[in-house]
Amino acid sequence: MTFFIAEVSSNHCKDITRALEFIDTAAAIGCDSVKFQLFKIDQLFSPEILEKSQTHSDRKKWELPLEFLPLLADRCKEKEIQFSCTPFYLEAVKELEPHVVFYKIASYELLWDDLLASCAQTHKPVILSTGMATPDEILHAVDVLKQNGCSAPTLLHCTSAYPTPYQEANLSAIQTLRETTGCRMGWSDHTVDAGVIHRAIHRWGAEVIEFHLDLDGKGEEFGAGHCWLPNQIDAVIKQVQHGLVADGNGVKTPVQSEHSDRMWRADPSDGLRPLKSIRSTFNP
Repeated sequence: MTFFIAEVSSNHCKDITRALEFIDTAAAIGCDSVKFQLFKIDQLFSPEILEKSQTHSDRKKWELPLEFLPLLADRCKEKEIQFSCTPFYLEAVKELEPHVVFYKIASYELLWDDLLASCAQTHKPVILSTGMATPDEILHAVDVLKQNGCSAPTLLHCTSAYPTPYQEANLSAIQTLRETTGCRMGWSDHTVDAGVIHRAIHRWGAEVIEFHLDLDGKGEEFGAGHCWLPNQIDAVIKQVQHGLVADGNGVKTPVQSEHSDRMWRADPSDGLRPLKSIRSTFNP
């Protein structure tokens, strides 16, 4: 089955009640994991950028408080959903280690070997997004992960535009990366387009789907246009799950729901319904 990750980003608004509600909602709509982000603004952007850009420095209010981590992890265990988080500074890897089931590394940090190595050295699973990256950059990142103890990283193809035009999703790159890296592949969605997610899974074999979730349109990142609301993604997850179950086992034989109609087929002797063996006993 497809593994669905609900990315909270900064839509928690530093409110623990709201953050816990994200976990409850993700579990209720059928997600396998919920993911937060752990960054400190002064370790995310250079001093020159923070000095020049109020927009970037204002993101300090988006930071996830460290004291939330055990509370979020415990709620995930209660709801039987995996807790994950993206570290954006080296110390964050250690701060997250007691709590996360796996690490997710963002596309923007793909070039940072020290962060890749630090996550891999915990021997926890690592999922890496590949937006904006070249094949050589991706191969190098995979090599760094493997050399440091992550023998089987998962890669997410994505387009790092928020939102992503569906015409630029380039989903066929999922197969390209699968062939060139040998890694398990998925899709990190910024399109908010159900057709794109279905295509990623059913045509290109994406085993992991990550999407950005907001509860109510009031999250810090919702206005950019790349976040799904619960009712929207709930429908997609159910469609995917139903579609995969509908594959069945491939054996062509009458199924349970057909049994009652089998006797109502045309009798081969006269072409009339039902079979002669039940005509005399039929009682409407």
